[in-house]
Amino acid sequence: MFHRYLQISLLCLLSYFSSALLAGPVQEFTLENGLHLIVKEDHRAPIAVSQVWYKVGGAYEQEGKTGLSHMLEHMMFKGTKKYGPGEFSRIMAANGASENAFTDSDATAYFQSLEKSRLALSFELEADRMRNLVLSEAEFAKEKQVVLEERRMRTEDQPDNMAFEHFLATAYQTSPYQNPIIGWMSDIKNLTLTDLQHWYQRWYAPNNAIVVVAGDVNPTAVFELAKTHFGPLPRSEITPVPTRPEVEQYGMKRLIVKRPAKLPELTMGYKVPTLATVPKGQEWQVYALEVLAYILDGGDSARLTKNLVRAKSMATNIWSSYDFWSALSNLFIFNGKPSEKHTLSELEEAIREQITQLQTTLVDEKELTKIKNQLRASKVYEADSVFYQAMQIGRAEAIGLNWQIAEAYLDNIIKVTPAQLQQVATQYLTDDNLTVAVLEPQSLTEKTKNTTIMESPNSAKGAIH
Repeated sequence: MFHRYLQISLLCLLSYFSSALLAGPVQEFTLENGLHLIVKEDHRAPIAVSQVWYKVGGAYEQEGKTGLSHMLEHMMFKGTKKYGPGEFSRIMAANGASENAFTDSDATAYFQSLEKSRLALSFELEADRMRNLVLSEAEFAKEKQVVLEERRMRTEDQPDNMAFEHFLATAYQTSPYQNPIIGWMSDIKNLTLTDLQHWYQRWYAPNNAIVVVAGDVNPTAVFELAKTHFGPLPRSEITPVPTRPEVEQYGMKRLIVKRPAKLPELTMGYKVPTLATVPKGQEWQVYALEVLAYILDGGDSARLTKNLVRAKSMATNIWSSYDFWSALSNLFIFNGKPSEKHTLSELEEAIREQITQLQTTLVDEKELTKIKNQLRASKVYEADSVFYQAMQIGRAEAIGLNWQIAEAYLDNIIKVTPAQLQQVATQYLTDDNLTVAVLEPQSLTEKTKNTTIMESPNSAKGAIH
C-alpha cells in the first residue's frame, strides 16, 4: 500500500514538474478599447483554447427580467451581418474545433478548443459577434420556445431541481443569487426583443470582456491578432448595476416543497464568504472552508459517505459543496436522500452531528494531510488540461479578482490548520446562517400546493416566498 501511494505521489510530482517546464508565464495585454487579453503558454500539444468572458450574468438582472443573460447566450449563435444563423458553429466544426458557451450568475463565456493555426479564425468570429449580432424577431421567437422547453425539462419536470430552485430563492433574501440563471418562467415568457437588444448593447463590448488564450501560442503574436480583430471595435459606457449584498440572517429558515417525486430529499445551506467578499486579511477562512468541504465530501473515504452511507446506512447518497469563485457571498451546502429505513429528520440530525464534531474536535493531522495531498493531486491533474488552465484565469478575472489568486491556490490550502477548520465551522455553520429545504414526495393524483414556508420566531421576516 505504501509503495502504491509513493508511486502515485511521484507520478503527481513528475506531472507537475513537466507542466511547469512546458507551460510558460502568463502575459497580460490591454487594447486601447479596453479589452483585456491574458495569454498562457503551454507547448505540450499544438492546440489553443480561446475563451471570451463577458462580465455579465444572472446576478446583473433586475426584477422581472431574469433570464436575459442566458437568452442572449442562445441568440449569440443566430448570426451577424456577415455570417448567417448557425454559421459560427458550422465554420468551427469544419475547422476541427470544439466550441460551447455557458451562463452563470457572474459571467457569460464563449470558448473554442482548436488547432493553434486556427486561432485567428476564432478571434475573427468572436469579434464579429461581439458588436455585430443580428437580433431578429423570428429567431428570437423560436429561441424563446427552446428556452421555455429547456426550463420545463430541467426544472418543472425535475422535482429535485425544482426543490433546489425554491431553496435558493428562500436562502437568499436580497442577493440576486436568489434568482435562477435560466430565469423564472413568467419572466422568460415576457422577455421582448427590445429587452435583448438593450442587454446586448449594454454589456457586450470590448471594455467589458476578457479574452483568455492558453496553449501552444506566442503571446506577442496573439496580442497582434487581438489588435487586428478586436482592436477596431468601439467601447461602450459600462454602468455597473447597483449592488445588493445579502442582508444579515437572524434565524433559521425552513422550506417544504411538495412535488410528485419518488424519494424525499434534504438540502441544508449555510451562508459563507467567498474570496471576493471575505474581509481583507481573513482570506484564510475561504481556504479553510474549501478544505472543510473536502473533509466532508472528498470521495468515498470522506466523512459523509463513510459515516452516513456506509457505516450507518442513513442515506442512499449525500454530498456537500462550497464554491468560493463567486462575486457575492455564497452557501456551504449539504444535500442527501435518506435510506428507506430513515427519515429526513434523522438525516438532518446525522449531518448536524458531523458538523458538531468539526466544531468540538480538531481534525487529526493525518486526515488533514490526506486531504491536502488529494487536493494537490487534483490540481496537478487539472493542470494537464489547457482548457482548465484558461478557465481558472477567466473565472478569477470575471468576478473581479486577479488571476494570480488562482495560481496561489495550493500554497494557501497547504497553510490551513486544524484550529482554522474548527474556527470556520464554529463561526459559519450555525443555525442563524442556515436554510433547510425538504422535498416531500407527492403522488401524481394528489393536489397540493407547491411550497410551504416555515421560519423560526426570531427570523428577520415572516413567510415571504
